[in-house]
Amino acid sequence: MPLSRRNYLAAAATLGAAMIPSARARADIPRLAKIRATAEPRIIEKFTAKGIEYPARRLYLRAFKLEGDLELWAASAAEDRMTLIDTYTICAASGTLGPKRRQGDEQVPEGFYQIHRYNAWSGYHMSLRVNYPNASDRVRGNKYNLGGAIMVHGDCVTIGCIPIENRPIEEVFLAVLDAARRGRQRVPIHIFPARMDDEGVTWLAGRARALGRPALVEFWEELRPVYLYFEATRRVPTIKIDANSGAYSVAAPATDESS
Repeated sequence: MPLSRRNYLAAAATLGAAMIPSARARADIPRLAKIRATAEPRIIEKFTAKGIEYPARRLYLRAFKLEGDLELWAASAAEDRMTLIDTYTICAASGTLGPKRRQGDEQVPEGFYQIHRYNAWSGYHMSLRVNYPNASDRVRGNKYNLGGAIMVHGDCVTIGCIPIENRPIEEVFLAVLDAARRGRQRVPIHIFPARMDDEGVTWLAGRARALGRPALVEFWEELRPVYLYFEATRRVPTIKIDANSGAYSVAAPATDESS
């Protein structure tokens, strides 16, 4: 059903307000309220089973392109180690391993991002927009044609996005939106080429050689410390981006989710 401009602006104001304190007191838009009626009990049940309060104090999304997994992690308190709530299947893919560097390359980005837009009227059921390009991408990519509009969304088609079908996106959408409302902060999403344990890194090095792209290994080596830090601590680190090279590095443990 087409949206009028008036209804669209009202919806945008409500969803966009998810990042400010007053949003917690606002009612959901009608379509989101309808979805919440069936999806919220499912996601609350998953949080309860893991002993995590809902909405979470901290939330974290972690995607692995090779394995086709999107993980949802949460914690009840800022100082708590995070707990895996569920792993959702990324049901379609485009491009190949490696970062996104320009418009039209069909690549899913790799690196460290945040969710910064919510669309309950997406053409792919619902969507969460990733803040690609980030500061690293703007240094390393095509400066005049980086592309954008990278989403985690429903349905099962993609050109550079992360589709997880409709029921899963309902759960993830609500968990992210509600955590953002509670904490007044953006939820981080880290996108890796693969699980970066020893086996994964060895496989990726071989893949880079097969593609004739040895520079990929250096890029992936920047991502690995973030993966290893979280594996060891179950906390999301603060990540630095070098202003000149765009290189990533782990700065320190995060005190919030503003990586």
